[in-house]
This record gives sequence, structure tokens and C-alpha cells, in this order.
Amino acid sequence: MTRHRQMVENLLSRAGVAIGGTNPWDITVHDERFFARALREKNLGLGEAYMDGWWDCSRTDEFICRILRSQLDVSLKGGVKYLPLLLPGLLLNLQSKARARIVAKRHYELDNDLFLSFLDSYNQYSCAYFEGTADLDQAQQKKLDLICRKTALARTDRVLDIGCGWGGFAKYAAEIYGCTVTAVNISSEQIQYAAEFCRGLPVRFLECDYRELQGRFDKIVSVGMFEHVGWKNYRTFMRVVHRCLNDNGIFLLHTIGGNESTRMCDPWITKYIFPNGMLPSIAQISRSIEGLFAVEDWHNLGPHYDQTLMAWNSNFQKAWPGLQVRYDEKFKRMWEYYLLSCAGAFRARSNQVWQIVLTKYGACQPCCRF
Repeated sequence: MTRHRQMVENLLSRAGVAIGGTNPWDITVHDERFFARALREKNLGLGEAYMDGWWDCSRTDEFICRILRSQLDVSLKGGVKYLPLLLPGLLLNLQSKARARIVAKRHYELDNDLFLSFLDSYNQYSCAYFEGTADLDQAQQKKLDLICRKTALARTDRVLDIGCGWGGFAKYAAEIYGCTVTAVNISSEQIQYAAEFCRGLPVRFLECDYRELQGRFDKIVSVGMFEHVGWKNYRTFMRVVHRCLNDNGIFLLHTIGGNESTRMCDPWITKYIFPNGMLPSIAQISRSIEGLFAVEDWHNLGPHYDQTLMAWNSNFQKAWPGLQVRYDEKFKRMWEYYLLSCAGAFRARSNQVWQIVLTKYGACQPCCRF
């Protein structure tokens, strides 16, 4: 047995994971180079080795969950060789206005058919709300309704949706509540689809950066976009929202969050899924709203994202026969590793999902129906 294999086996045993074992979270190694790569390149090497077919697992989600619960990721923090991956996030504004479209080009504009193959009927690419249901479609509509109730949405409201995706919330709010929605995005592909998706409804779409926003609105929502703002811009984002929100308005922020403040993101996720993404902490969000907003409600939906991601992966696997004419096997392994490893992270409570209801100082107490 090689030294590297022995080291990896010893580490994994602390998480109750065996190499070649019979439990669904045990891993099968197909290439002995895996051991040195995992030790040398940590989570980046682990993910890339999976993409390359060097290892497999019946339940990758549970494997990752056990690693995180055992804090093996802390034991394997990178050394000097990791610095080139971390320094840009510390020194540069990776989410500046000039760089904002990178994530749109690299991820959100991959192919509408890819995303719509595993999402729900409202094309929600964010955490669902599995309250009283196990059905993804119902859970996403419950999430949309929860947002509308938390913001006390009314027919007369002018609503701003920052980072509108494929237009799902805008469509739901306009259809069900009859309000007028302005939806903003930097992805031309998403905007084009969303405009058609919401045809005939009082919804207008703007392709622009959040820093360019003008006008005043009764309600503002931002769902699954704050993860792309970056720590250098959190305060700027909140100032823009404050400027655009009417004095008695309500702002709801729906974002993935981290347990600790950081200025970087997971190297594998950054390289292959969300370039320049970053998860805010409670402390970072708190500092960004200080002097601007009062917190009316802070709701953690984190466990629901585990279920959401598992449902997405199930749909993705079913849709794969129709997608494989455009994507190769390495892409398939990358995408399922993304969905399943993230599910494991939420199950381990390493990641959270927060819905935060905010009002301006001095505003009338919101009549939130939830």
C-alpha cells in the first residue's frame, strides 16, 4: 500500500468512509493517482478526479456530507501551493462591474435546455420550500408564495426583481398578485427567454448591472443573486437597494450563506460552476445593512436546499439521454458532482439559505402575512 493511499484511508476512516467498502457512501478508486492528487490539491483535486473518472461513489452526496461533518476539509486546508487560488479573492474586486458578466457567460448562458431540463415549471434555480410537500414543482411555488407573503405583496405594488433568472418570480407575482414588476439581469440569454415567458403580463425586463438601477419601488426582491456580489460590493449593493426602495417599502433578500466570514469561495466551484462566486456570512450581511435597514425577519431554509438539489439531480439524470448529444461524459460527471456535493454540504449544515426581510429605518411596521 502506498503512503498516500494509507494517509487518505486514515483520514476517511475518521468520517466512517472506506475505500472499496459496502456502504453507499464508501468510494471505489479506479486510479491510484487519486490519492496523491486529493492530498495535494484538496477539494479541487477531489472534484477534478471525479470528473476524470478516477473514483466513484453510490451516494456522493452522503460521502461529502460525512467529510464535512467530520471536518476533514479543515484537516486538509491548503498550503503555499493553494495561495494562487485564494489571493485574487483577497486582493481584487472579482465582482466589479467590468467582470460581472463572466458568470453569466460561463454558467447561466450554457444552454437554456440544460437548466430547464431539471428545474420546475417556474424555472426556479434557487432553494425550494418543501413545507408539506415532497414535489419540486409545488415546493418552488410554495417558496414563491412565501416571498410574496413576506413582502406583503399587493396588486398596486411596483416590484423590483434584482437578478431575475428566467423570469419565474416575475411571472408568479404578476399572475397571482397582479402587481407590476421590473426585472433585472445581466444575462442576455435569460432576459430573452424571460421576456417570452412573461409575455402579456405587466413585467418589463432590463439587461443591466444592479449598480445602474434607477427609480423607486414599493417592494424589492433578490433571489439567488447576492452570491455573485462579492464581499467588496456588499455595501454598494445595499446602498443601491436603499436608494431604490420607497420609505415604507419592504426588501427581501434570499441568499445562500456561509457559517464563517470569508473572502473566497470553494476552488472547484469557482473553477467549474460559479466563477467569482462568494457566500456571505451573517456578520458580512449585518455590516452591509448597518445604518440602512432594520431586520424584520431572518429565516433559515438551509435544509430545504438539500432536498432541492437531490430533486434537480434526479431530473438531470432522467434528462441526460436527451442532453448527451451536446455534452460529453466529463460534463455529466461535473454537473452531477456539483449538484450532489452541494446537497451534501447543505445536509452537513456547512452552507445555509437565508430569507431576510428588511425595511428602512423609521418605516411603518410591515404587514407581513406569514
